[in-house]
Amino acid sequence: MRVVSDLTNCNTSGDGHVVAIGVYDGVHLGHRSVIDLARRAASIRGEGDVKTAVVTFEPHPAYVLRSDNAPKLLTTLEHKLELLESAGVDTTVVVPFDHQRAAETPEEFVQSVLVDCLRAQLVVVGHDFHFGAKRAGNVEVLTKLGLTHGFDVEGLRLLPRTDGPVEPISSTAVRRALAGGNVAIAADMLGRNHEVWGTVVHGDQRGRQIGFPTANIAVGSMYAVPADAVYAGWYVRPDGSRWPTAINVGKRPTFYQNAEHSVVEAHLIGFDGQLYDELARVEFVQLLRSEQRFDGIEALVAQLRVDVERATSVLKS
Repeated sequence: MRVVSDLTNCNTSGDGHVVAIGVYDGVHLGHRSVIDLARRAASIRGEGDVKTAVVTFEPHPAYVLRSDNAPKLLTTLEHKLELLESAGVDTTVVVPFDHQRAAETPEEFVQSVLVDCLRAQLVVVGHDFHFGAKRAGNVEVLTKLGLTHGFDVEGLRLLPRTDGPVEPISSTAVRRALAGGNVAIAADMLGRNHEVWGTVVHGDQRGRQIGFPTANIAVGSMYAVPADAVYAGWYVRPDGSRWPTAINVGKRPTFYQNAEHSVVEAHLIGFDGQLYDELARVEFVQLLRSEQRFDGIEALVAQLRVDVERATSVLKS
């Protein structure tokens, strides 16, 4: 997949693109449905060399426009690009988003990104899509601009959830599931396990002292971490190896009464080695239990044994 972050150096080849536009945080199944439609449209538009492109933004526009109320992110930019590539996208344009970009008109955005950079033939967006200064642009405005510049527009209804609530799949719905510890429901909407990425840092060694060494994952505060609890999951190392894992997210109340921040700790089942300073990818598969305070180390160790057994059983199945 080609990644473009400099709009003055797009070097578009072939016969242009079918373009999907959005923040695409999480690249969930709703996003994938739009991308799949764009790919199908690209494959049947004439006999020329038409590619599929995604236009996304970095940072998330909310961090520029309302930083005090911005949502927790489901993916890093690197993870998002990896997911877009796996979805079959040919080109991703990462539009640098700042106050200058936020102030541009819909016409300016269309000219610089869709026309000059990508030579769009068809633009696919959600029916509630807005763009440009003060959200002045919508599907109707985009359609009118398409008539001027020679591209078609299709506004899609969002993909509905299939797990009960009558609402579309959305990044907001995924975040809400994670906030409740419902990682399996989040996975149903994502089409994959939710992951957090971070560097393994030195901790207080308490896990090692009681026979359950853990990797302490430094996850950025802007990213979505599931609710404080114990989970079964997977730890993916930089070499691609996957280790069954019991994951603790929380403030460790058995040892600390007034911890300010939750931490992510991963106990790799059957692993004996060094993990410090490596990039960890931790996947959450199933909630095992809520976080709790134990009356002493013996009670905690007994519960940890149960957690590891349950995590092993879950991951085998």
